[in-house]
Amino acid sequence: MKIAMIGTGYVGLVSGACFSEFAIDVTCVDSDAEKIATLMKGGIPIYEPGLDDLVARNVQAGRLNFSTDLATAVGEADAVFIAVGTPTRRGDGHADLQYVFAAAEQIADAMTGYTVVVTKSTVPVGTGRRVEEIIRERRPDADFDVASNPEFLREGSAIEDFMRPDRVVVGTVSERARELMAVLYRPLYLHETPMLFTSLETSELIKYATNSFLATKITFINQMADLCEKTGANVNDIARGIGLDGRIGPKFLHPGPGYGGSCFPKDTLALVKTAQQYQSPVTIVEAVVDANDRRKRAMADKVSQAVGDLSGKSIAVLGLTFKPNTDDMRESPSLVIVPQLIEGGATVRVYDPKGMGEAKPMLPGAAFCDSVDEAVAGADALVIVTEWNEFRLLDLDGLREAMRTPLVIDLRNIYKPDEMRAAGFRYVGVGLGHIDEAASAH
Repeated sequence: MKIAMIGTGYVGLVSGACFSEFAIDVTCVDSDAEKIATLMKGGIPIYEPGLDDLVARNVQAGRLNFSTDLATAVGEADAVFIAVGTPTRRGDGHADLQYVFAAAEQIADAMTGYTVVVTKSTVPVGTGRRVEEIIRERRPDADFDVASNPEFLREGSAIEDFMRPDRVVVGTVSERARELMAVLYRPLYLHETPMLFTSLETSELIKYATNSFLATKITFINQMADLCEKTGANVNDIARGIGLDGRIGPKFLHPGPGYGGSCFPKDTLALVKTAQQYQSPVTIVEAVVDANDRRKRAMADKVSQAVGDLSGKSIAVLGLTFKPNTDDMRESPSLVIVPQLIEGGATVRVYDPKGMGEAKPMLPGAAFCDSVDEAVAGADALVIVTEWNEFRLLDLDGLREAMRTPLVIDLRNIYKPDEMRAAGFRYVGVGLGHIDEAASAH
């Protein structure tokens, strides 16, 4: 069995490497010759825990290859996965499908025998049908089927998510394609992974519905946190109280500065636009998109209120990526919070374990530090934006001595207010009721 994976971004590279671990011959193809050269030399263009070892092992075994030669890779493949980017289109908010359709044209020209063309990219409903039309128009004689196989990979745990998924979703009307996809995922049967076969349209919509529902949970608990700050309730206890309900579950009920990343912002907006196009608006998701945008600005305001006049103040920001265990800066709350603090007159000193390279061109006004100690030295406030593990066990005595003012604004609630107050800090969390006021008065 041979696979061609078109695109070596996050989804394509992780998926290709994981398929090769199943003893499948995989060629990852990209038009970016520099990226392919890096991969061939053993370099990994993204940070994902365990990915470097996985790639190296399967390259060494001869199961994983990288190439710019799409025609050869597709011509030899039993299945071709389209894993190119589908960014938000400028101007109207729809998913930009130009790379998907360009890949479909190239695949059509290169196919030599029966091939299953699989959309792995996150695409709006109807895209698979259009891919099929493009290939059929260019190659009326071609023997192929189109399938949808959305990815559900979480950055920071993508390999585990691929190897032990909650489910595998495949959309296709072809029994032949269905059998081939079942063979590709056969190793997961050992874990009794549910495999859901649906129509193309259903599969495409499952991905958007999943991410939009999870984004809704995040936004809901964030708004509950706001209510807690007004009423004196504690959002952490509320999250636990509702999360213990089996119908709700505890995941994605962690208050914070809003969701970011490559998926939720793009996919929620794309679903909104698709629903409007079909005159069946998803007003809940529309409200989520709006609330999340406002949430990031509100967190910058929260910092300003805690610090007071920002002019001339030094603020340390720990964590820039949208979540830990990734270097992904896309739609990160820090991209709103840090510039807003700088505009208020503060000097902002930032540190992130893995995201510094990605963040530097995005935050030109910030001072980039090489360590936590450098960032907090002489700071009037410390703001925790991303909950990296190394920020969870800071030396509180050393931290207090290093800072000019012992003020911690914890936008992820990774510390306990009582412990922080006992250590001599004024502590501001998210949704902790009147604790903030008590801390301020301490």
